[in-house]
Amino acid sequence: MNVYGLLADPIRRLGSKVAISYGDRSLTFRGLDATTAALAHQFAEMGCKPGDRILIYLRNCFEYVPLMLAAMRGGFVVVPVNAKLHPVEVAWIAGDCQPKLIFTQGEYASALRDAIDASAPYIAAIEEFTLPQPIAGPPRCNETLPTDPAWIFYTSGTTGRPKGATLTHRNLVAASTNCLADIFDFRPIDKVLHVAPLSHGGGLYMLPSLSRGATNIISDRPGFQPDEIFDIIATEEITAIAFVAPTMIVRMLEAAKRYDLGSLRGVIYGGATIHLEHIKAAVARFGPIFHQLYGQGEAPMTISYLPGRDHYGASDEALLSAGYIRSGVEVRLLDENGNDVPDGEDGEICVRGDVVMAGYWQNEQATAAAIKDGWLHTGDIGQFDSRGRLRVLDRRHDTIISGGTNIYPKEIEDVIAAHPSVKEVIAFGLPDKEWGESVAVAIVKQGDLDADQVLAFTKERLASFKKPKRIIFLDELPKSAYGKVLRRTLRDEYGTK
Repeated sequence: MNVYGLLADPIRRLGSKVAISYGDRSLTFRGLDATTAALAHQFAEMGCKPGDRILIYLRNCFEYVPLMLAAMRGGFVVVPVNAKLHPVEVAWIAGDCQPKLIFTQGEYASALRDAIDASAPYIAAIEEFTLPQPIAGPPRCNETLPTDPAWIFYTSGTTGRPKGATLTHRNLVAASTNCLADIFDFRPIDKVLHVAPLSHGGGLYMLPSLSRGATNIISDRPGFQPDEIFDIIATEEITAIAFVAPTMIVRMLEAAKRYDLGSLRGVIYGGATIHLEHIKAAVARFGPIFHQLYGQGEAPMTISYLPGRDHYGASDEALLSAGYIRSGVEVRLLDENGNDVPDGEDGEICVRGDVVMAGYWQNEQATAAAIKDGWLHTGDIGQFDSRGRLRVLDRRHDTIISGGTNIYPKEIEDVIAAHPSVKEVIAFGLPDKEWGESVAVAIVKQGDLDADQVLAFTKERLASFKKPKRIIFLDELPKSAYGKVLRRTLRDEYGTK
């Protein structure tokens, strides 16, 4: 099945309903179908054959969704790349996946052409590219095998060169239907706001929301400005946001309380862990509208979930968890020898199911290291709590081992984040001659705060061996193009100081 087939039903039933909207431009479901049909035909005329890659290096814009869907519909492979990446980084990705076409904003086109080899693919500046005249007809797509690649998602590369997680049509269909089963029941009456980059989770959530006939409103506001987003919610009567990172929820809490958000019934969040005090405050302020997902680019959107109803009046144990294992997914916790750990103990989270990627693009060594006997080894350390919910403790390589004892940075971060003068915090390990490693924290403060106050605060809440030995105050934390805080950068910088 071609994943584009998920749209066949709403195209037939809701053809005149708006499918996507961007500013004053929009496409109905019938118009979206006709436009993607014409684009897929145009790609073929430009020399693309089934399986060829089409790279999209764009900020959120009107053309993004038609380009993405047309690539899938035509049996080509879409490679969405975060627009925050430098053209040199994009050139490396292009060298790895060898796309036939690249679409980008005009401001990046010249630098991209300079960075890419002379045998480069065709690079189209979106301002100079006109969407072709729609082709009318039934909503058909090119036949593909379930195992054919549909989307290559490049990891952010925090531990080296990015790797291309190859997602097949089966992967995307499974992730989309799984989303509808567990995360959010999109409906035709829904208006879904996309504020996150469509190159990442925002684009993946287009598929289940469009498949149910929801209207999708695309925002390209620079950064995440809660006041502006709340204006859109109130004016457009937005019912869902798909999705936001935890840092965006913190920004929502900082915004004024005067907004009418009564239409909003769902905010899907994930991509990183959220601190306990932040999610508690968000639920208290906005109600049980938050739906957490835990997944990876290698198992997109789909490993576990904590629904909105489980956020409201929930115990700390529930809010600290990543929720329940998703439909059609199996999870095991394994020790370093590949054995299942006993209940209540920590182990690496390993996943099996139709959502797990086929492998890393043209990287057999990395694929073999990540997928063993059909199980994806996520590199995350987890534990099942007393109610069978999965708690993600930390990345395996982020675990601090001090005196032979494992210390999980998130546990320390949750404690320090509860201090009213702390805006952001991250914990990481530094070399220690006596203990092997010791705990360090980097803090962005939002009031008067010094190291002694931080230590006094942790003394009442953490075991002695978990307290930070080094406290660093920064104006901002280093982050990847996807908004994830980079522990490795801090370890490298302060490990030699």
